[in-house]
Amino acid sequence: MTVKFLNRGFFQRIFGVPATPKPANPQCWSVSESKITIDLKRAPELETAGGALRLEGDGMGKRVLVVHGDNGAFYAFHNRCTHIGHRRLDPIPGTGTVQCCSVGKSTYTYDGKKIFGPPTGGIDTFKVELDGERLIVYVGS
Repeated sequence: MTVKFLNRGFFQRIFGVPATPKPANPQCWSVSESKITIDLKRAPELETAGGALRLEGDGMGKRVLVVHGDNGAFYAFHNRCTHIGHRRLDPIPGTGTVQCCSVGKSTYTYDGKKIFGPPTGGIDTFKVELDGERLIVYVGS
């Protein structure tokens, strides 16, 4: 598998500035106990393949990255690279991978396996379920 890199500036990588934004509509998602519910009608970022949302705050214990995969499926990850600094992840459209926003460019498959970079292990993934116009992400405890 050839690894592609997200086009990011030097300072964006040094400071770990992610390319994936927080939702334009903060009311598109809610968290309850161990699951996140996303109203897809309110989340235009997830309408097309390659789109993604960065979810954090609102009492969540973990940052979460939700990606609309190139194959049409949805994926969710603990938005935390396993390398030093625990930077955020961004999807690389057209590749089936996510990549750390730092200089190391650690890259992982949609199933969480490391395919490039300095980390020794993979990233945590979460179960995702499509329920009509809602996407449910099970983040566990």
